[in-house]
Amino acid sequence: MELKRVVVTGLGALTPIGNTVEEYWTGLISGKSGAAQIQQFDASKFKTNFACEVKNFTVTDHLDRKEARKLDQFSQYAMVSATEAMADSGLDTAECNKDRIGVIWGSGIGGLKTFQDEAQNFFSGDGTPRFNPFFIPKMIADIAAGHISIKYGLRGPNYVTVSACASSTNAIIDAFNLIRLGKADAIVTGGSEAAVNEMGMGGFNALKALSTRNDSPETASRPFDKDRDGFVLGEGSGALILEDYDHAMKRGAKIYAELVGGGMSGDAYHMTAPHPEGIGARNVMLSALEDAHMDATEIDYVNVHGTSTPLGDIAETKAIKAVFGDHAYNLNISSTKSMTGHLLGAAGAIEAIACILAVKNDIVPPTINHVTDDPEIDNKLNFTFNEAQKRTVNAALSNTFGFGGHNTSAIFKKFKG
Repeated sequence: MELKRVVVTGLGALTPIGNTVEEYWTGLISGKSGAAQIQQFDASKFKTNFACEVKNFTVTDHLDRKEARKLDQFSQYAMVSATEAMADSGLDTAECNKDRIGVIWGSGIGGLKTFQDEAQNFFSGDGTPRFNPFFIPKMIADIAAGHISIKYGLRGPNYVTVSACASSTNAIIDAFNLIRLGKADAIVTGGSEAAVNEMGMGGFNALKALSTRNDSPETASRPFDKDRDGFVLGEGSGALILEDYDHAMKRGAKIYAELVGGGMSGDAYHMTAPHPEGIGARNVMLSALEDAHMDATEIDYVNVHGTSTPLGDIAETKAIKAVFGDHAYNLNISSTKSMTGHLLGAAGAIEAIACILAVKNDIVPPTINHVTDDPEIDNKLNFTFNEAQKRTVNAALSNTFGFGGHNTSAIFKKFKG
């Protein structure tokens, strides 16, 4: 069976450094930090009192007030980015077979704030069960995909992937596979997360996963720097319209890039820590390259998972050197989490968009906040520190890894008809 080609025809983004794709890309290439003191609740007693929040966002500018009340914040974010991506794609659902257009979404946690609020209301009461009738449908992680499909009447494959921080890349890979197998003509895919709340911050602080650089939030996410001390929690959403090449060409769609390969692997090592030699990270990149029928030397840019944790950055660097060999020194490598923070289940989606736009525009976003080289990291590698770099980017690989040892990689190439 000959596999179909899969292209990217629409993008949508709602991020801590920009509320549209254009704003997000401008923020990336200018090296903008999205980290600041938390505004959504009083975090003064928390070990970490800053995060990368979505800014200047009023949900009723995008959704009807009655509709918005039925949605957890993660679903609100999903609806906004999916709406932008659908409009960007020019996909006219009235002219398409909606039975062959699906929604595959990713979220690592889902409606955490909804769960927090309902639990707080119940346990502060007299024990009488008074729950919002929308509690369960607001909280469950699959509901964002459901709402997107309902808005557009999309009756194709519809579900959510949950693999912690790898969730949205798993969603993208699943969408890719279904389209190239001929099971769908197009799929709205990506991910959203909204965990900047008391439960999210408290939980990740208890894990000692977050940076506590409260005196300088904007420089706290510093992947590959000697003084990195953990990741910065982010929130937001990213959406991609993936489409069968023939379907896209028939309707005259603009094409950003081609998705050519996806890889998945497991660390089988630890609940939260990566394998110290990066074995799972190595395997997943090799798997993506094999799937794309590409040699490692054909990759120009790697958007790394690069969370700014002491162990993770070292392990991923080892994996890159193992996969790319001498070509590793010809790569541009960057962690856009240095600007956006870590969007957990939505990270893969917005980082895929960063790769797609790097391929389209031949510009590599930087890894900001680098001050001091880490002697445990090979700093002869080009981490694109502090400033974006122009170069030809024919192919970009995006890494996304999750707690539990879930690893995913996706490869995007310049589109050639």
